Amino acid sequence: MTAFIEFFAPPAMKSLLIRLLVLGFAGLWAFWSTIEVIATKWNTNPEYSHGYLVPLFSIALLWMRRDKLEIDKIQPNSWGLVILAGAILLRLASARYYMEWFDFVAIIPFVLGVFVLAGGWQAVKWAWPAILFLAFMLPLPYSLEVALRDPLRRIGTISSTYVMQTVGLPAIAEGNVIVVNDARIGVTEACSGMSMLMVFFAFSTAAALFIHDRPMWERLLVVASAIPIAIIANVTRITTTGLLYATGHAKLADMLFHDFAGWMMIPMALGILWLELLVASRIVIIEDDAPMSVGLAPGKS
Repeated sequence: MTAFIEFFAPPAMKSLLIRLLVLGFAGLWAFWSTIEVIATKWNTNPEYSHGYLVPLFSIALLWMRRDKLEIDKIQPNSWGLVILAGAILLRLASARYYMEWFDFVAIIPFVLGVFVLAGGWQAVKWAWPAILFLAFMLPLPYSLEVALRDPLRRIGTISSTYVMQTVGLPAIAEGNVIVVNDARIGVTEACSGMSMLMVFFAFSTAAALFIHDRPMWERLLVVASAIPIAIIANVTRITTTGLLYATGHAKLADMLFHDFAGWMMIPMALGILWLELLVASRIVIIEDDAPMSVGLAPGKS
């Protein structure tokens, strides 16, 4: 609470906060129809169910980086109007060419313009990670979804079949269907692992932003690991389902595959990220640059 009071006590900080709130509410009103469309995708598409958490984490990230804000250098900058105009042009292009994704993306430059207009480039220096992180709440273009989903389905099918065969199950892949004894496990578009990929990318990026005391290469490694972690999680789900079918637990397999798998994979992904950081910290040890002092025995020089 003391830190909270100290942070907002300076008049410059209060003025910045008021300007951000006023401009933010104006942006919320302007983008309300777009936000409704995005929220509908959060509610109906499991690939974007994490969207509600993204703005909350961005706000938390602003608070975490409060030491980066030099309040005495805060000053409104008219370049914010130029950036806001660019966001408006994106919305107009979206309406003119029926490209819904342009309307979604316009939120990011609009937020950037708000910070520039309210507090100048010093405010952007403080807020840029939180602004960029908002991109994780935006649905991907349909063409990109399809381009990612089909390869993920194929990788999940082939890898899961191989793992099942390795543990002794009579598994055969027929297209994107895995046949185990009399059971047929269809790796549909909803089971491609796309939702895990989107969620884990958001989680891994959030983790990389939190561990700001780690070297940059470790943080980049955490972000890049979202892809293999998503594949491992999906293969684990499909393989476990096959094992349950093979051992006569069909009802439990259906519940796992369709209902509980998403919730169970998130702790698994966080565990893998933790192990990854643990291994990375053991592989590379950064020595202190301070000179080593050598003690001398008494009476010697």
